[in-house]
Amino acid sequence: MTVTPKTVTDPRDRLIVALDVPGVPDAEALIDRLGDAATFYKIGYRLAYAGGLALAERLVARGNKVFLDLKLHDIGNTIEEGVRAVSGLGATFLTVHAYPQTMRAAVKGRGESLKILAVTVLTSYDDADAAEAGYALPVAELVAQRAAQAAAIGIDGLVCSAAEAAGVRAIVGPDRLIVTPGIRPAGAAAGDQKRVMTPGDARRAGIDHVVVGRPITGAADPRAVAQAIVAEMA
Repeated sequence: MTVTPKTVTDPRDRLIVALDVPGVPDAEALIDRLGDAATFYKIGYRLAYAGGLALAERLVARGNKVFLDLKLHDIGNTIEEGVRAVSGLGATFLTVHAYPQTMRAAVKGRGESLKILAVTVLTSYDDADAAEAGYALPVAELVAQRAAQAAAIGIDGLVCSAAEAAGVRAIVGPDRLIVTPGIRPAGAAAGDQKRVMTPGDARRAGIDHVVVGRPITGAADPRAVAQAIVAEMA
């Protein structure tokens, strides 16, 4: 199973701004305030179910990149057909949960341009959360297991915390993407993320793209924060 080599030609593409806002008008207002400081946007559940998929198409038409963070997980046929439908929106990334059956189905449905990212373990989880959910392995070992499965299946990239990035990179090799949420600029509150890292440290750890939400969306000057994050990663 082949994977298209990763390329990042614009440093701004390393920052993915999470549009974690109530609706499309809020997202468009934030996008306008960011201007050319950001090129890549994440649309998750909240916005997707409030008109965000149509916004994704408009962003793509304007030359932006879109990460649809839908974390799909279902029976194989449903995943394959759902991913095939999503591929028509022009998004760059789509997430699925890193269960082998789900990943295999997503790879079948991804088409030529959509890249599938497998979510290893949510960055809001620590070992106690994993145990409560019924997993016998600690988070680091569970991430490693799922990363190995994803690489064998031919997934384009992994979503993991920056704390696990070096281990994941050793497992999946140099050509697969690593995308990291839970990124917080120095001095920012961690919020509900339990495994966080600064943008600069994430880049030094070999992360390809960082996802940043509240430190940007809640800032008095989101453009300045986005520019500072890109500069820190450079």
